[in-house]
Parts: sequence; structure tokens; C-alpha cells
Amino acid sequence: MTFSPELEARFAKLLNSYPPGRQRSAVVPMLLYAQDEIGCVTQELVEEVAHRCGVTALQVDEVIGYYSMLHRKPLGKYHVQICTNIACQAVGAEDLWAHACKNLQLGNKEVSPDGLISLEEVECIGACAWAPAIQINYDFHHQVTPEKFDRLMQALADRTYSARPS
Repeated sequence: MTFSPELEARFAKLLNSYPPGRQRSAVVPMLLYAQDEIGCVTQELVEEVAHRCGVTALQVDEVIGYYSMLHRKPLGKYHVQICTNIACQAVGAEDLWAHACKNLQLGNKEVSPDGLISLEEVECIGACAWAPAIQINYDFHHQVTPEKFDRLMQALADRTYSARPS
């Protein structure tokens, strides 16, 4: 499998950071970095990471099944995750989720026809103190109201979104 020179360098540095025999620890970061570059986790990627880390493809598949941030289907350019776990739920996450689904006309793990936005309901993003919380790609947004959500989505549609957390 061919990756960009930057990703190959990142993989080499990552694999060299672990003691001999411990390269399996690189499975998750390698999958994440490659997913960012190629758009999703393919079977070819699974086999490549397994080979480089000295594990079986089945072991890599088990990792993918466990971690919700690894995806076998391409996501939108902007992947919107809305936490609906108990802390977020207590302050309106269910209403926020319903609002998002209605306004984006997307269901869980669906991608907009233009490929700009994908939507996912998640169990926890570790921002309970600032609930309800959402994550857009790797950026967190706290105390999100339906109105704030609409402003964020408009910024995505206008392509003016910046990574500044709010």
C-alpha cells in the first residue's frame, strides 16, 4: 500500500518509538493517521498495519471493532459527533441530536450527498463538565445549543469553519 512520504515518515518514527517486540502498540495511531489520509479503514490498510506491527489482520480488525473513531466507510469532510451519554443527556443532548438529524437530514453514521458532513451519535467524548458537547473532526465544542449547532453547521456549509473550540 502506498502512502504519502509524510505519512511514511510518521509511521517510521512511530514504530521506532516502541521497544523491539512492542510495535503492536502502534496499531491504533497508525490506523488513525492512515484513516485521515485515505478516508477510511480498508481491508488493504488492515493488512498493511498488521504486517508493519507484527500482528494478525484479525487482531487489527478487533481493534477497529472496539474503537468508534475508526471507520470502514468514508466520512464527510467534517465528521460531526454528538455525545448523548448521561451527562450530555441531562442537559439536552437528546434534543440536540434530534435537531441535528432533522436539520441535516441525516441519521446516525450517514454522510450528506455532497460529502461535506457526516453525523454520528457517540456515547462519550470526555467533555461531561461542558455538556452537551460535540466534536467536529478533532475539535471540541462545549455547551452546544441547537442555535449554536446551527451556526457551526452554517460555517461548515460556507466553508468558513475554523478549528477554534468554543
